[in-house]
Amino acid sequence: MVERIEWDEEARKHILTRSARYADSVDIDPGWTAEAVNDPDRLVDEPDPRSAHANSVRVVGYSPSAQMVITVVALRGVAGVLHGASAWKTRGAPLRQYWKGAGDE
Repeated sequence: MVERIEWDEEARKHILTRSARYADSVDIDPGWTAEAVNDPDRLVDEPDPRSAHANSVRVVGYSPSAQMVITVVALRGVAGVLHGASAWKTRGAPLRQYWKGAGDE
């Protein structure tokens, strides 16, 4: 099944302009997030333990177009569609965990 993610205009602008707010950050194209959430090796926390929302989702997955692992935070709507809230280039422990899991096959 293909996972669908949608971005409203405010959230789209937020991820497309990360480098203006955070040093050493990468601007994230919304299309890359679709690749990350559909990565067969993705890591999924649902609900996201770092969120107060019961319908929250955190996905760590690889985007071939971006050639990097991306963390995507979203809320799952009643129809099952993900509504993007934020996304960033994955670093640290989540990145190590992703590569460890992807190498297990």
